Amino acid sequence: MQTTLVKEGSKLTIAVSGRVDTTTAPELEKAVFESTDGITELVLDLKEMSYISSAGLRVLLKSEKAMKAQGKMTLINVNNEVMEIFDMTGFSDILTIE
Repeated sequence: MQTTLVKEGSKLTIAVSGRVDTTTAPELEKAVFESTDGITELVLDLKEMSYISSAGLRVLLKSEKAMKAQGKMTLINVNNEVMEIFDMTGFSDILTIE
């Protein structure tokens, strides 16, 4: 998994590529929580994400809860494979997906 961060004022976009699983989920969590001070809009670009496990879903849920306190979080460019996982787990109802 790799992340690319782009900050524009109080907006942070994190592009996530590869697999987010038990091994890589802590890296994503670190990227989110070390970078969101003063951020009111967090955008996760999942165009290149190929897979997400329950560990990755936990990071997204934790990130969503944290961002609700200071702004909002949006997921963009979710591919069909990852969207199926969100639908099966009910995360498509919890997260803001564009």
